[in-house]
Amino acid sequence: MIQINGVAHTNLTVSNWEVCRDFYAQLLPFLGMQQVFDGKDFVYFVGGRTAMAIGRCDPEFEHERFVQNRVGLHHHCWRARKREDVDTVHAYLVEIGAAVVHAPESGGWAPGYYSVLFEDPVGTRLEVNFVPGQGVLADDAGFNPSGDYDQG
Repeated sequence: MIQINGVAHTNLTVSNWEVCRDFYAQLLPFLGMQQVFDGKDFVYFVGGRTAMAIGRCDPEFEHERFVQNRVGLHHHCWRARKREDVDTVHAYLVEIGAAVVHAPESGGWAPGYYSVLFEDPVGTRLEVNFVPGQGVLADDAGFNPSGDYDQG
């Protein structure tokens, strides 16, 4: 057995390349990620002990949109350092005209879970959340996908 050291990178393949590239070129630096590669069909950002790659899809898929419940990626979530950061991201998303699925709200995935959910221009679901302390690893927490945590 080993213990991994976080997520090295996530690589998203997108249609509508120019629009998605521009979206991520705005969003990722706002999240503190620095662009370290800028290619014709691929860009790469690093920050917060992870990396995000955005690549152009094959031409036959150029007009497709992301479908959340197909096999593969469901959504990508970044962890914020402070609860207020979630609110700051939401304000920025509104400013740039991003599709916000839900404004910042509490959720039942872990005690104190707080998140904003949004989409890139082709519908890929993205989230920024904050979970205080140890989250689901806290002694009294446990993973509860039913959302039945006592929020008060």
